[in-house]
Amino acid sequence: MKIVSTNVFVGPNVWASFPVIRHVVDLGVLEEWPSVKLGTEFIDGLINALPGLEEHGCSYREPGGFIRRLREDEGTWMGHIMEHCALEIQGVAGTDVSFGRTRGTGDPGQYNMVYAYGQRDVGLAAGQLAMRLLMHLLPAPVKSQVDYEFDDAFDWEDELRSYVLSAQRREFGPSTGSLVKAAEERDIPWIRLNNYSLVQFGHGKYQQRIQATITSETRHIAVELSCDKEDTHNLLNDLGLPVPHQRMVYSAQEAVRAAKSIGHPVVVKPLDANHGRGVSIDLNTDEEVSTAFDEAKAHSKSRSILVESFVTGFDHRMLVVNNELVAVAKRVPGHVIGDGKQTIAELVEEVNTDPRRGIGHEKVLTNLELDNQAMRLMADAGVTSETVLPKDEQLFLRDTANLSTGGTAIDMTDVVHPDNRDMAERAIKALGLDVGGVDFLIDDITQSYKDIGGAIVEVNAAPGFRMHVAPSEGTPRDVSGKVIDMLFPIGTEARIPIAAITGTNGKTTTSRMLAHIMKTSGKHVGMTSTDGVYVDGKLSVKGDMTGPKSAQIVLRDPSVDFAVMETARGGLVRSGLGYQRSNVAACLNVTADHLGLRGINTVEELAVVKRVVVETATETAVLNADDINCLRMADFCQAKSICYITMNSEHALVKEHIRSGGMAVALEKGMNGDMITIYHHGLHMPVLWSHLIPAAMEGKALFNVQNAMFAAAMAYCFGVDLDNIRHGLRTFDTSFFQAPGRTNVFEEHPFKVILDYAHNPAAVNAITDLASRMDVAGRRLLVVAVPGDRRDEDVAEIARTIAGKFDHFVCRADDNRRGRGDDEIPQMLRQNLLDNGVPDDAITVIPGETQAVDHALNMAAEGDLLIILGDDSARCWKQIIYFHNDAKPEQTVSARVEEPEAFELSAVMGEGETLIRDERGVRLARNTDEDGD
Repeated sequence: MKIVSTNVFVGPNVWASFPVIRHVVDLGVLEEWPSVKLGTEFIDGLINALPGLEEHGCSYREPGGFIRRLREDEGTWMGHIMEHCALEIQGVAGTDVSFGRTRGTGDPGQYNMVYAYGQRDVGLAAGQLAMRLLMHLLPAPVKSQVDYEFDDAFDWEDELRSYVLSAQRREFGPSTGSLVKAAEERDIPWIRLNNYSLVQFGHGKYQQRIQATITSETRHIAVELSCDKEDTHNLLNDLGLPVPHQRMVYSAQEAVRAAKSIGHPVVVKPLDANHGRGVSIDLNTDEEVSTAFDEAKAHSKSRSILVESFVTGFDHRMLVVNNELVAVAKRVPGHVIGDGKQTIAELVEEVNTDPRRGIGHEKVLTNLELDNQAMRLMADAGVTSETVLPKDEQLFLRDTANLSTGGTAIDMTDVVHPDNRDMAERAIKALGLDVGGVDFLIDDITQSYKDIGGAIVEVNAAPGFRMHVAPSEGTPRDVSGKVIDMLFPIGTEARIPIAAITGTNGKTTTSRMLAHIMKTSGKHVGMTSTDGVYVDGKLSVKGDMTGPKSAQIVLRDPSVDFAVMETARGGLVRSGLGYQRSNVAACLNVTADHLGLRGINTVEELAVVKRVVVETATETAVLNADDINCLRMADFCQAKSICYITMNSEHALVKEHIRSGGMAVALEKGMNGDMITIYHHGLHMPVLWSHLIPAAMEGKALFNVQNAMFAAAMAYCFGVDLDNIRHGLRTFDTSFFQAPGRTNVFEEHPFKVILDYAHNPAAVNAITDLASRMDVAGRRLLVVAVPGDRRDEDVAEIARTIAGKFDHFVCRADDNRRGRGDDEIPQMLRQNLLDNGVPDDAITVIPGETQAVDHALNMAAEGDLLIILGDDSARCWKQIIYFHNDAKPEQTVSARVEEPEAFELSAVMGEGETLIRDERGVRLARNTDEDGD
């Protein structure tokens, strides 16, 4: 049994709408050993190791269902058992996950084993530990058949404890976790920014951050004050708030003198520690003070130690959020109560059997431990761990009441005296904290400190929430909700609008068109694409950035107020989406590409993957009505409305959709050309003639006409007015700087050159159709290649598509052969072209892209049309623009070619044609609009 491959999905994916881990598990010989055949000893051992499995409903959807599956008929197989174990192991560590699914891959003995997770590393470790447990439990006869390196020293209890402690270091702590939960309940998105407690709530410009319970609004000076116990004491004392007498000391001798001056008993504590570390209380002798000084110094980052008067009373944590007291908890140090029968050690074990207690922060309460502090307190009381306490006698095993050391908490929020409430709120306001905790000692919180005394012994920035959200006794308080409401008051935005775009071809151009429209409409746009991440038109990260990581780059940028997410198949199959939902999502088309890779073998299976993007849309799903695989997605949409795109204004389904008041964008044929038209709520709204869109090349590039229709539809869905949509489409050009590798036209040679990234049958067919529509005085030439990881039938289909449509073919290979031989792809293209009637003398095979492009440029004559299907677009473009130029590309300003960025152009426009050139004289755009805009 082994894990063949693993995928960690960070967002919606083909398996679930939330994060899951997928292992492809090969059972090997264990395929022949279902649970019943493994025997009752195996099943009982599994239940003893993970008793929580008895609560798993499995397919029976009731507690005990999974155990029934283990014992009934043949039982169930090891992949399914591993799935449940991975879920339960996470549950033991405090992560509440329940979704799992195990299905065969189609290969004998192999299964897709999928399960939900909370934190990536914790989830992965749970899967590994589940496998080790199952292998450990195998009967000896089965172990002898398995090719597995068994660990004879495997100790399940130690392994589980180690896992839980490791999980707690990686999972959110109780306070951060409660804040994340409160945000989810308010539909506020969140992103974890590190491996600890730094979290972003909201997207883009609306974001707020927390680090534990420190927020974006917490003032640094307030935190500094609260961390300096002397400054806090003096500030509160000057305001007349109740505080104990205090001295700062730097040696044990000074501490002894200060204690005598203040008067015993005293408290000794570090100036800058927290969580009760290094604090010693009720000290009455010089020796106790001296020892306490050493203990405090060991937990202090500075040399400063505080000695203060010992105030009696119960310890209360008073939590103030946004200047309002929202919770009060009475904290009781960890203790045991005698029964006259059991030893102290046995009483501790009994206390720890409380299901609410666990390791560290695993549960709402922490286990008691007989550590050095407990031993000291027992020694002071004259008892040992083997002492039997008299009935009802209470023994404290901790000096302080922190929950992290085994203490308990009792909610007192509803009974706190108004004077005490005002006192806490004044203290936190005095320091300037937005979230703060007051540690207040008083005998009875229901009475005023003015009458019975009491003192503030500490004020805390980043106070823990665990005692309030899950008290040992009393009513839980939604303190985290108060914090989220402070950061995002009712009516405040938390999400930036997200436009998601997927499909086989046209994604990048459509994304750029939409981003351009939104930018010209005044938005600060973040965009992901196959070229990189762009923020406000500037390239931020170069490369193919269409996966979840790039999406998070955009959503984390505090300047972005609109996101355009190009989403490709690769990222979806590998990691899922990087966001939970979009406002508007579009699927442009689904055609054969990347088939045979990562388990996607048919166009229908590819459509299921791309459908994930459409399913996330909440407002509108924009679908290609001319593509049956896109149309079928309508049945799975959760969006409020559907907008259909069609190049056929007589499309029956779309016409019916329009008649019923639905939204659609159609290409209407007319005397003067083709008009892009929006229909919505019975309105007929002409947008723009297709020949006025520069990217459409006078309406001949039909694929860019369709891309423009999608961009217009999505912009309209976001409320952009028609004038801004028109302006955006009119000013978007497929120059290399705006859309590198996407139908880039160069006309400064005697012949015309078009550079495009077409690399699958549908894209090649589209560019071939464009070539046939263009008026060409000379020949049509083509430089063509197919990526090496495409199927042989894809190569053959591309050859059939181009055969007879060009006068000469230069067949090349991509730089990365992707497992193919050096000239395997170009030779396959050549043979398929020959098979489709192309004469041998019309074909040239040159494997290297640079050499192939150079050959084609030299072959082209005046009046020819040369189309180059390029792999390295920047390199190809440099070859094109510097062809027959004495200056070498390396000696020129080529950086802008390699890293295209959006830029502003201006020109004085007159009648007729006006060329706009860059500093090198290269034509960038041409005005042919009759009104001169």
